[in-house]
Amino acid sequence: MKKGGADHAIGLSRGGLTTKIHAVVDRRGLPVRLLLTLGQASDKTTAPELGGPLGLTGDMVGDRGYFGRAVIAAIEASGATAHIPS
Repeated sequence: MKKGGADHAIGLSRGGLTTKIHAVVDRRGLPVRLLLTLGQASDKTTAPELGGPLGLTGDMVGDRGYFGRAVIAAIEASGATAHIPS
């Protein structure tokens, strides 16, 4: 592959070249949606794409990287309850 080619979700962070795997799972822990991002990308920027139109309701648990007023408001607007530590 040539330099400057397609984005392969490999980015630089303090640990070197890294990729983040974001996942939405159902109540049994089975994956519903997966998303790859650059290692240095903020988790909050992926929340709209992860939560998208999945029709999720009930309780939604997230890592502290997803904590933000806009993310919590979007979860609550969908009828779910957000459980994300600050």
